[in-house]
Amino acid sequence: MTNSAITEHGKYIMNQLQEGMADRVTNSLAELDPDLPALITDYAFGSVIGRPGLDLKSREMITVASLITLGHAQPQLKLHMRAALNVGVTPSELLEIVIQMAVYAGVPACMNALSSYREVIKE
Repeated sequence: MTNSAITEHGKYIMNQLQEGMADRVTNSLAELDPDLPALITDYAFGSVIGRPGLDLKSREMITVASLITLGHAQPQLKLHMRAALNVGVTPSELLEIVIQMAVYAGVPACMNALSSYREVIKE
């Protein structure tokens, strides 16, 4: 894939997760540095998340679980919880991911994630 094809593929995936996400994220990052958007569109979304092998729903479930285990990425966790719902994860599946992470990330990380879950579901 050419660089422009990877960029477009990455933007396509971003917009599947949340309508208008690609423009919002790339414009915000470009204000800081003109090369920064490519790290997200080309690398993270175009080259990694856009790989064959797992569907987008599975990838978002994994992303949510990973962000919960970090325990300090609440804005990104909420974004990816919304994205997970947008690509077919049900609210009950999302809650089960949060609960399961208590075993691996600890109760405090689970409690933080439950707060994010409540906010996202209310929206």
